[in-house]
Amino acid sequence: MWWRAPWLEQRRALLSLACLDAVVIVGSYNILFWWRFERWAGITGAVATLVTLWVTLSYLLGRYSLGNTNKQFWALGCVAGTVAGITMLAVWLGLARDPRALPDFVLPLLAWTATLSALAELGLEQKTRLQKEWLLVLTLEESKIIQKELSGIQRVNGLHVTICTQGEHGDNLLGVKECKTGIALGEQLELSSHEIQQLLKDRSHGQKILSLLDWCERHLQRVPPELLSEKWLLTAEGFQLRPGEGGWRLKRMGDLVVASFLIIFTSPVVIIAALLIKLEDLGPVLYNQVRTGLYGESFRVWKLRTMHVRAEDGRPQWAGHDDPRITQIGKVLRKLRLDELPQLVNVIKGDMSLIGPRPERPEIESRLESEIPHYRVRQWIRPGLSGWAQVCYPYGASIEDSRTKLSYDLYYLRNFSLALDTLILLKTVRLVAKGEGATPRSKETTL
Repeated sequence: MWWRAPWLEQRRALLSLACLDAVVIVGSYNILFWWRFERWAGITGAVATLVTLWVTLSYLLGRYSLGNTNKQFWALGCVAGTVAGITMLAVWLGLARDPRALPDFVLPLLAWTATLSALAELGLEQKTRLQKEWLLVLTLEESKIIQKELSGIQRVNGLHVTICTQGEHGDNLLGVKECKTGIALGEQLELSSHEIQQLLKDRSHGQKILSLLDWCERHLQRVPPELLSEKWLLTAEGFQLRPGEGGWRLKRMGDLVVASFLIIFTSPVVIIAALLIKLEDLGPVLYNQVRTGLYGESFRVWKLRTMHVRAEDGRPQWAGHDDPRITQIGKVLRKLRLDELPQLVNVIKGDMSLIGPRPERPEIESRLESEIPHYRVRQWIRPGLSGWAQVCYPYGASIEDSRTKLSYDLYYLRNFSLALDTLILLKTVRLVAKGEGATPRSKETTL
C-alpha cells in the first residue's frame, strides 16, 4: 500500500513537523485571543491564513525536507520574518483591520511557533541521525556499485554506512554489534548456515535486516539498474501502473483535468514568452523534436524555443553549462521551465502524462540503451512533464547522469501511487519557484 511506501516512510517525521507547526499556530492564536478577549477564537479565516502562509513558505524554503539543519534554521527565521512582514504590510495598507493583526498579537504568536518548531527540528535531527547508521554486507561487485552510489550521500543527508565485502572478516562477517540501525544484505550474497542462524537470532532480538534493493529504495530513494536482474523485474512487487488498471485510469483522468486547467491558467505567460522570443531574434517561437514515448512509440513534442535557430545543426547533443546556443530569454524560460508548457498539449493528446520519466530523443536513447542496463523499462509508462528523477536530480547532460536518472525512474515505476504523483507535483512547484533543477550537473554534453 502507498502509505507504507519508502518515500513516505522517510517523510512521515517531516510531515509531522508540518502538522505540529499548524497545531502550534492554532493553539497559540487561541491562547492569545483568550488572554486579550477572554474567549476562544476557534479556527477562523485569520488562523487559516497564518497556517497556510507558514506551512507554504516553510515547504518552499525547504524546512520540510531532509537536509542540513543549519539551513533549516535559517529558513525558519526567513519564514517567521516573512509572515510578520506580510502581516505588518496588511495592517499598514488597511487590508487587516482586526486587532489580532497588531504587532503585540502576531509577533508573540510567531515567536512561540518558531521556538517550538526549532525544538522539534532538533529532536527530529537527533532521531534521524541515530537511524542512519547501517552495515551493508555485499559481494565485491555490489560493493563497487554501492560505493559509487554513496559518493556525496554522507554529507547530503547524514547517512553513515559501513560496507563489508564477503570473505573480508570470516565468521565475524556481519559485525552486528557495531551497527546501531540495521543490516542490508546483498542480492548475490551467499551466506553460510552459521551466518544465517546468527542473523535469525539477531532479528529475533529486534535487529533490522533488509535486502540491498529494499535498503536502496528506503535510503537512496532510487534503484541502481546494475543491481537488478531480469528475473527480479519479472517477479518483483509493485509496478502497478498498467493499462486497464484503476490507477492507470485515475492518472489519465487527473492528467486531463490538471493539464486543461494549466493550459488556461498559463496561456498569458506563454503569449508573453512567445512575443519576447520573437522580438529577440525574429526566429520561430516554437521548436519541435521527435521523442520516444510509451512502449517505444515515437511522438512529436513542442517547446518554446530557447536556443538560436539551427543550434544543433543536425547533430543531437545535450545542453551544457553556459551553453552559447541558449538565447537570453531562453535562459529565463529554462530556469523557470516555462519552455515546457506547450507540452501540455501532448498530455491532452495522450502522448505524455504530467508525471513520468522525461521522454528522450531516439538518437540519444539508442546510445543509452546500449550502455545502461534495463533502460527500456522506463518505457512501460507514459513519459511526463516532470518526474521523480527531475525533482530529485539536476538536469542531466551525460550518460552517467542518464544512468542515475534511470535509477529514480525505476523507483517511481515500482512505487507509483497518486500520493507520490502529488508529492512530485509539489516538489516541481518548489523547484520552479526557486529556479532550481534546470542547470546541467555535468559538463559532458556530446554523445
